[in-house]
Amino acid sequence: MQVLVRDNNVDQALKVLKKKMQREGIFREMKARSAYEKPSEKRVREKAEAIRRARKLARKQAIREGLIAGPKPKPRTAAGAGAPRR
Repeated sequence: MQVLVRDNNVDQALKVLKKKMQREGIFREMKARSAYEKPSEKRVREKAEAIRRARKLARKQAIREGLIAGPKPKPRTAAGAGAPRR
């Protein structure tokens, strides 16, 4: 994994690195590897993750096909519409 540091802005580069690691699931894997997981617990966890993924996929497909209503769009406020921060 590689992150470029621009204008000696290390804080911004760290923020980008953490976001990439979060997206890749590295933090979750580190937490899982910190302690031993019994094979039976691993099977249960993996099965639950597979069920969760399948439900999420089915829900997204049902929304796409119009079978169920999608999430309501968030109202845009003046602060969230590109207003400068203070």
